[in-house]
Amino acid sequence: MNKAIVDDKTMKRTLTRITYEIIEKNKGNQNLVLIGIKTRGAYLAKRIKSRLYQLENIEVPQFDLDVTNYRDDHPASKKGEAPSFTKKDLDGQHIVLVDDVLYTGRTIRAALDAIMSIGRPSKISLAVLVDRGHRELPIRADYVGKNIPTSHKETIKVSMAEIDDEDKIEIITN
Repeated sequence: MNKAIVDDKTMKRTLTRITYEIIEKNKGNQNLVLIGIKTRGAYLAKRIKSRLYQLENIEVPQFDLDVTNYRDDHPASKKGEAPSFTKKDLDGQHIVLVDDVLYTGRTIRAALDAIMSIGRPSKISLAVLVDRGHRELPIRADYVGKNIPTSHKETIKVSMAEIDDEDKIEIITN
């Protein structure tokens, strides 16, 4: 059973709010770099980058990150893409890591491992569209679009126009 909880207009407002929070906490661009975790986190990072430019005329670098090679809970035989950023892109920068759903924290841990294996940012913040709880690791988002408590029997499905032809968030009961 699927239950839509966020529509396209609400998702746009939520991303705008996250963008404003990033602006307020960082007083402009101050060495900001956006890194979106593939797949949907990468699209969210692109949208945040675009909103930063629209709202404040701030241009920030944005990169995508495939964390497959850094996961501890996936088979080693599965190969992901190498990161597109370099040490020079990260060192001394404030990284805003962007993902669609924060659940156990394992994807974020893998992303942190990937980033730290390449460079040394001055700070890393986390922006997520949905925090559904049930953390297995001590990871907390700095910017949260929606807190949606779920049971372990439920799944959050984020659909994005770029790949799913529509923007919405649903709770799926398994």
